[in-house]
Amino acid sequence: MENHSLFINNYSINCNGKLVDLSSPKIMGILNLTPDSFSDGGQFNNEKSALQQAEKLLKDGAEIIDIGPQSTRPNAEFLSSDEEIRRIGTIISNIKKEFPEALVSLDTFYAETVKFGFNEGVDIVNDISGGQFDENMFDAVAETKLPYILMHVNSSYETMHNKIKFDDITLNVNQYFTKKANEILQKGIKDIILDPGFGFGKTVEDQMKMIDETQFLGFGKYPLLIGISRKSFIYKPLGKSALDINEETQKLHLKVLKQGAKILRVHDVAEAKKTVDEFLNL
Repeated sequence: MENHSLFINNYSINCNGKLVDLSSPKIMGILNLTPDSFSDGGQFNNEKSALQQAEKLLKDGAEIIDIGPQSTRPNAEFLSSDEEIRRIGTIISNIKKEFPEALVSLDTFYAETVKFGFNEGVDIVNDISGGQFDENMFDAVAETKLPYILMHVNSSYETMHNKIKFDDITLNVNQYFTKKANEILQKGIKDIILDPGFGFGKTVEDQMKMIDETQFLGFGKYPLLIGISRKSFIYKPLGKSALDINEETQKLHLKVLKQGAKILRVHDVAEAKKTVDEFLNL
């Protein structure tokens, strides 16, 4: 038996009055409603296919469905909030109706989309921008009282994929988390989840360093979400494709779980579930 006691933090988050215990890791399944996402664009961008995919993700072991109306891959089409809302349609409310036990997170950097999503029943706000792409974001989240996923990213939409070589990536990410978390707490947002932002403006070396130093990210103050699924920092150095790196990804998932990661954001839920089960049986 390995000793995980060092990383057992009894985190819980309040999702619309439902207390969600994060003492054991959760899987967040990705549901892209986009025609242009990098690995599954166009597959689930209508109501029927989105519902079928949500059902599959839940059956495979996801407890959170992360709905993304807009692709944030490099050179993706930029959508307005109105277009995001149109693309979501009634998908959120239908998922909540069909699968009431499922938690739904909404992947957006717009305050208006957050307000719409809240009225449709979302449980978590997943903002890749750290409130930097819409000045009203933190206020909108504070109004909803929903948990907020804070991601480390460059300061504008235009520069979010510009590669920066940091002197010390872990230090930089932690300085960002500290500053932003203080802003968020001052707005009255109580539940914060940290996402170090794999795939956004970081070198391969820095991202591997973040994997190695996961235990130090965020000082263990808040639950940590890791989103490395199908990311190029894994497949490009290997000369493989995004769909061909499951084994390597699961090894990295196990590595971050051992260092206290609480949520894995993934495309391949069944494979991640095996890894979480393996971790829990160590």
